[in-house]
Amino acid sequence: MSPEPGYRRERWYALLTCLLVVLAYFVVPLRPDVSTPRLVLRGLATTAAVVVIAMLVFRQVRRQVSGAPTNALQDLLRLTVALVGGLVIFALADYVIVLSAPGQFVGLRTRVDALYFAVSTITTIGYGDVYARGQFARVFVMIQMLFSVGVVATGASILVKQFASRPRK
Repeated sequence: MSPEPGYRRERWYALLTCLLVVLAYFVVPLRPDVSTPRLVLRGLATTAAVVVIAMLVFRQVRRQVSGAPTNALQDLLRLTVALVGGLVIFALADYVIVLSAPGQFVGLRTRVDALYFAVSTITTIGYGDVYARGQFARVFVMIQMLFSVGVVATGASILVKQFASRPRK
C-alpha cells in the first residue's frame, strides 16, 4: 500500500528544505570579525533563530499533549526540519566563534568541523577530538546541550510516543 501523493510531496518539501538549509550553511559568506556591534548582532540573530526553532518544536509538543488530532508524518517531518535548522544554526555560531576568537575551540577550523561538532554535541556523542577550550565557547556549548536535551529530546519523545500508541492496521 503506497502512501498518498500528499505525503510524498510533504516528504520532498521536507527533504528539499533540509538540503537548502545545509547548502545555505556552506555558502553564507563569513569573515573574521572582531567588531563588537557586529558580534552582538550575530549573537542576537542566533538567539532569535534558536528561540524560533524551540517555539516550533514546543508548538508540536503542545499539540500532542493537548490530544488534538495530528498527523504523525507531518509532525515528524516538521521536527526533522527543525532539528536540521537547529544543527545548522549552532554549527554556524560555533564557526563564527572560531573566526572571531581563535582558541575558543580545539580542533575546529572549518565549516565541516563546526557541523561535525554540532552533530556530535546534539547527539551527545562527543568524541573529544573537537572541544570548547575558552569560557565563552564552553557557555555556548552548554546552551547547545540544553537545546539538545530540552527541545530535541522532548519533541522526539512525544513523536515516538505518538507512533507507539497508534492503532496497528
